[in-house]
Amino acid sequence: MYAVIRAGGKQYRVAPGDVIRVEKLGTGTDGQVEFPVVAVSGEEGQLGVQSDARVVGDVMEEGRGAKILVFHYKRKKQYKKLRGHRQAFTAVRIAEIAFGGQSFKAPELPKKEAKPKKVKAEAEDHAEPKAKKAKKKASPKKAAKKGGKKK
Repeated sequence: MYAVIRAGGKQYRVAPGDVIRVEKLGTGTDGQVEFPVVAVSGEEGQLGVQSDARVVGDVMEEGRGAKILVFHYKRKKQYKKLRGHRQAFTAVRIAEIAFGGQSFKAPELPKKEAKPKKVKAEAEDHAEPKAKKAKKKASPKKAAKKGGKKK
């Protein structure tokens, strides 16, 4: 079971539970996004267009992709221009594909448990006093360089 959706001028083939990176979606997306459907396949593997089909996704993350360097150069003319670009994206997890009275939902994600914090024994920190560093006397060679007398 999959669907073909349109997002950001591109088409994506998605199934329930897939995570896709699409062009940055507007700021009005509060966790749920509905995509326009181009085509839907049923369990038999037939691909067709359904007018009542809908694909719903959950916004997982927003960020910027890797840097792409754009370098313009004209030989023999002393012309060089270097620019960088990072494309903004929105990562969306496909939660549900519904059409023709059928609904295919993604399995629930397991919830992450917080790791227990490590506790240092405070008694050990205070038990050892800090050792004082002994001052070293200058060697005779160094004293001679500074203008002092040799012993």
